[in-house]
Amino acid sequence: MTDPRMMSREQCVLRYALDHHVAAQPDTVFAIFDDDERWTYRELGDRVRRAASGLRALGIGQGDFVASWLPNGPDIVVAWFAINYLGAVYVPVNIHYRGALLKHALDLSGATLAIVHGDLVERLADLEFDSLTRAIVIGGDPVAVPHVALLPGEVLAPETVGDLSLARPIEPWDVQSIIFTSGTTGPSKGVLSSYLHLASMALSASEMQPDDRQLITLPMFHAGGTAALFRAVLTGTSAVIPASFRTQDFWPVVERYEVTTVVLLGVMSGFLIADAGDRQPRHKLRNVTVLPLDQSAIEFGRRFGCTTRTTFNMTETSMPIVSEDNPTALGSAGKPRAGVEARIVDANDCEVPDGDIGELILRCDTPWAMTHGYHRNPEATAAAWRNGWFHTGDRFRKDGEGNYFFVDRAKDAIRRRGENISSFEVEAELGAHPAVREAAVVAVQSELSEDEVLAAVALVEGATFDPVEVIDFLRPRMAHFMIPRYIRVIDDLPKTPTMKVQKHILRDAGITPDTWDRVAANVEVKGVRLG
Repeated sequence: MTDPRMMSREQCVLRYALDHHVAAQPDTVFAIFDDDERWTYRELGDRVRRAASGLRALGIGQGDFVASWLPNGPDIVVAWFAINYLGAVYVPVNIHYRGALLKHALDLSGATLAIVHGDLVERLADLEFDSLTRAIVIGGDPVAVPHVALLPGEVLAPETVGDLSLARPIEPWDVQSIIFTSGTTGPSKGVLSSYLHLASMALSASEMQPDDRQLITLPMFHAGGTAALFRAVLTGTSAVIPASFRTQDFWPVVERYEVTTVVLLGVMSGFLIADAGDRQPRHKLRNVTVLPLDQSAIEFGRRFGCTTRTTFNMTETSMPIVSEDNPTALGSAGKPRAGVEARIVDANDCEVPDGDIGELILRCDTPWAMTHGYHRNPEATAAAWRNGWFHTGDRFRKDGEGNYFFVDRAKDAIRRRGENISSFEVEAELGAHPAVREAAVVAVQSELSEDEVLAAVALVEGATFDPVEVIDFLRPRMAHFMIPRYIRVIDDLPKTPTMKVQKHILRDAGITPDTWDRVAANVEVKGVRLG
């Protein structure tokens, strides 16, 4: 390869990086899971090759799409790495998905095979899929599912490893994964990510030292969790992978396993400061990436003696904006990293003056360092990449020193506790309720951080409305984090002359005196916990 900007296969393709570290440092610990389960690189390589052999026996090969519907833990690591080891495409699915959202994701992927946690299998029962015909079931207590043949998890652990040779080398520009967006103005899109794209995302925020150990705080069906673990296998370092993030477990885990680096989102830093109380943890944490850069993020670095950074990223991009060490400009995301061009533009893609607000658009000088499109959605790909720039859909401003500040979302996405929520999809499920004539969903300010979900609904004539019953109606139909906290009943949704809903009016009105509050009513909504 002659282009000096491009990474080699060994630098960015999972199979070759894994094989290298298995040979070079077989006894180095790669991962620590719950209950102190530890895998060396040798053990990781053995498990991955066995699982890859099992997948190959099922007919999986280069370019095939395989869905992974698993929580963080040993099983998702083996499933993901085995899929990529064969040159197949890893398609992680949010464990909270159900109903129409689940069907859409699996149908869009085109996967014929999924690797599924047993406790999730029952959600497949009432759905018919366009392509999915088989599911490997791991753990849990699965039930029979029409239209999908269930295979035991043992197929991923054959006694002997078969031929794992490839028809051709896996290249940096080959598709590594499809990760789903939140679906801001329509159904979720599948982001195509090459190995070089994910490696650029994983390696751009900070440099890893040989003794670094990451704590994975984000799920591996999101780009953040995927990039964090990919960083470990590319650099030959190690990771601590708990089943989920818990504030009360953070400092004991950091201390016990000598964690050196972590990513904290939203309210995490504030919660962790409060949880530490007057105690000064005895830790080796030295590098912390915090998003967004608020006062608690700055205080975290000062209080615990860590180097902090912040950044802006999307599933489609690769850490294009990164701050200097220990930034202090509240709300700043930093400056474009080396190899990235960024502009803030108006509706016609004309650059706006410093201080003015516009849409952030991006491009990289390295081929394949960002997404190359949306799977089976050429219209969305063309719209995002118009005029040769990737359009983020996010509104930014830039100061005179070149710092970029996130202002708001140009689309109707909502972000709650680190999860992106599609107003479109919440509205669709609300509209399925027999008492609801139409619904609009908007973000309102949380007392903690990020957003809360407010649903404004107009009722069918003569219908009675019980908000608790509506919440119960939504529970089996959507992920817990999508269920509205606030519900407001109004006669009609505000609309333009062309009958488009004016969501800005609902956002501006916010939480009115007649708005029902699920938290105040003590109606609890919890996510699934597997394992």
